[in-house]
Formats: sequence, C-alpha cells, structure tokens
Amino acid sequence: MLQTGNFSLVLLVQLCLLSYDLFVNSFSELLRTAPVVQLVLFIIQDISILFNMIVILLMMFNTYVFQVGLVSLLVERFRALLVFASLYLTLSICLHCWILNLRWVESDVFVWTDGLQALFVFQRTVAVFYYYLYKRTSEFMGDPRLYEDSQWLRDAFSKARE
Repeated sequence: MLQTGNFSLVLLVQLCLLSYDLFVNSFSELLRTAPVVQLVLFIIQDISILFNMIVILLMMFNTYVFQVGLVSLLVERFRALLVFASLYLTLSICLHCWILNLRWVESDVFVWTDGLQALFVFQRTVAVFYYYLYKRTSEFMGDPRLYEDSQWLRDAFSKARE
C-alpha cells in the first residue's frame, strides 16, 4: 500500500523527471555545437520518460482497484496518458535520432529540414499534452479512494460482473 510519505517521495521524483524533460526540451538546441553533450542529454531524457511511464504503471498496479481486478476501470480512466506517453516517447526518440544524425558531423552548420521542423513541432505539441496528463494522473493517484474499499468501487465492481 502506498502511504502518504511514500506518495510524496514518488510524486517528487516524478515531478523532477518531468522538470528535467522540460529543461531538455527547452534548452537542448543551445547545445547543438556539442553533439556529445546533446547525445547524453537526449539519452537521459528518453530514459526519464520511460522511467516515468514505469512509475505510473507501478502506482496503478499498487491500487486497490487493480488488486480487486478492475483493470479496465484504470485503463479507461488513464487511457489518454498511456497513449500520449507512448506517442511522446516514440516521437522523442525519432526526433533525437534525426537531430543527431543531421548534426553529428557538422555541428557548426545549422541544419533544419522541413521534415525535421514538422517532427519538432509535433513532438513539442504532444509534449504539452503529455506534461498535463502526467501531472494530472500522478496527483490523482494520491486519491485515497483508489487504495481502499468504497461504495463507488463496489458499484463499479457490480457493473463489471454483470
């Protein structure tokens, strides 16, 4: 069971990882002359996105709702986050590979193709939705109703059995 002290620590870790992700998205273009530094930042960013996905899934698995078998209720409630997190991770990896592939040899030259610009804008747009949904979901996971038996859970369980 997730206690209040543990939830605060997990929430802090999640918000730190989101802050790092936002920082790299905001300032990575300033380091285009140092491709090795940019590579390391991108790798850590992709790992942090993946780690955030794992943490939110572990938090879902820790709920009483999951333990009584109402997985569909959790998936229905958090489907948008799961889709946007997967899409964001995929777009981030594609963008990072494309940027580093174009700029690795000639880091002094400013290379910005139309496809790269479109991917950049799409990835940043999805990032906004990802940040919003992730923060909303991580705060909702602190709801005590998810970790104990309650009337709304019994009603949902009875609907699922029918």
